[in-house]
Formats: sequence, C-alpha cells, structure tokens
Amino acid sequence: MGLKRSRKYRSEETKDKISAYLYISPFFIIFAIIGLYPAIFSIFLAFQKWNGLGEMEFVGLQNFSVVLQDPTFWKSLYNTIIMGILGTAPQIIVGIILAFILNQAFLKFRNTFRAMIFLPYITSMVAVALVFGVFFSSNETALANYTLQLFGIDPVNWKTSEWGAKIAISIMVFWRWIGYNTIIYLAGLQSIPKDLYEAARIDGANVFQQLRYITIPLLKPFIILTVFFSTVGALQLFTEPTVFLGSSAFSRTEAMTVVMYLYRDAFSLQSFGTGSATAVILLAIIVIASAVNTYLSSGIRKRKKGMRT
Repeated sequence: MGLKRSRKYRSEETKDKISAYLYISPFFIIFAIIGLYPAIFSIFLAFQKWNGLGEMEFVGLQNFSVVLQDPTFWKSLYNTIIMGILGTAPQIIVGIILAFILNQAFLKFRNTFRAMIFLPYITSMVAVALVFGVFFSSNETALANYTLQLFGIDPVNWKTSEWGAKIAISIMVFWRWIGYNTIIYLAGLQSIPKDLYEAARIDGANVFQQLRYITIPLLKPFIILTVFFSTVGALQLFTEPTVFLGSSAFSRTEAMTVVMYLYRDAFSLQSFGTGSATAVILLAIIVIASAVNTYLSSGIRKRKKGMRT
C-alpha cells in the first residue's frame, strides 16, 4: 500500500509540474520565435554575404572588417556616445531634484504633477516628432531660434547642423525619459525613513544638505539602476533621431547612430551581412558597458560596507 501511495504521489507531482510548464510555455515559445531565433540568425548572418533574396555566401570576418574600416560607423558610434551623454546624464541630476520636490508633503496637487512629468514617456512618438519639429524648425521665427536671438545668438539649422542636430535630439531624449527616471527615484525616496529627514531638520540641516547627505547616498541603488538602463538605451538610440530628421535621417551623418547605421546597411543597401556584423559589434559594446557598470556598482557597495564596518 505504501509503494502504491508513493507512486500515486509521484505521478500527481509530475502532472503538476507538467501543468505548470504548459502554463508558462507560451511565453518561452513566443520568445524563442520573436527574440531568440532572430538573435541567433543575426549572428549567423554576420559571417555571410547576403542581400536578402539570393544565396548566402560565407565570408568569415570580412563583414566585421568592412564595418570597422568604415569611417561612417565610427562617426555613428561617436554620435551615439555624445547624444547618449547629453540626453541621459542630465536626467540623473534633474530626476533626483524633481523626485525630491514631488516627495514633499507640503506640495499641493502632487499626483497631478507626477502624472504630468510621466506623460512624455507614454506620449506617441508621432506627436513628439511634430512638436519638436516645430520647436526646432530652421525658420528664424521658430521658438528655439527665437530664444537664441534673444541672447544675441544667430539662428541654427537644427536638422543639418553638426551640433544643432545632436542638441535637439538630446533634448528630445531628455524630455521623453526624464519622467521615467523621476518615478524610479520617487519610489526610492518613499522607501527612505522619514525619521532621518526629521532628525536632520532638528539638527538644523537645510534642504540642500538633506538632499546631499541623506537622499543621494540612500538613492545609490536606484541611481545605479537608472544609469544602467540609460546606458543600454543610449547605445540603442534609434527612434528619436529617425522621427526628428525624417527622410534625411539615413542620408546624413550629423546625427546617425549605430542602430541607424545598422538599419541603413540592412534595409536600404540590402547588405544584411554588414548590418548583422554591426549588430554583433553593438552587442559586444553593450556587454562591455554593462560589465563596467556592474563593476562600478559592486565597488560602490563594497566601499559602503567598508565604511559601515
């Protein structure tokens, strides 16, 4: 009887496991079809010469050599890094300040302000492109150029100027993602005990000192998280410059990013081999950036533990 009960228990346990795997299997099936297979196929194409229709020809590392010797690729990498820094670095400082303000108890209509700050993140990119296209128009009467003229600066052709295009796109990236980072910082602020701020106020600490000695140190894990996401997102920058520059996005190099370079090779020049090689190189860059980010964050945690001990 004991053996039969043991077998019955094992069979029921096996059925439960199978049932659980069947419930979660749709996710893994869809991920394998939409995510995993294209990634593996892209790595395979990186070693092939293929125009998308004819037969593939194995060329080894030739595609990588072509990409790495192309000045346009290095220009696109330079643009990606510059716009990434200009568009994401200010988000950390401004996001912390906005989150600190939104977390104050005396602030009225806090929920309204929080929704307004997060609104750009969920706004359609078509609407964003129209708004920023008008704001950064080449006309002298456009809002950006009109503001510059108030300070005695000549109007800028934002879509063709070397730094004008970078600055305009960086502002678009900042405007779109500042709310996302602010909400993360706000969640971090709400996890900080209010007793610390009350004790600081009793000791005579002003708002700036509270922000410097309480808020920022305790927000380090959240700052590290947003820096990681911002770094990966900046290296994959594509939508903002594409919708801002429009039809000239892939024919000019002032604001071409690595992903735009990849897209141009694959879908405009029908060179899927070099496009896939660029994707593999970009993957390696993202892995290196992520490893550096992890190393720095682990170093911060170790120094923090050492200070406590």
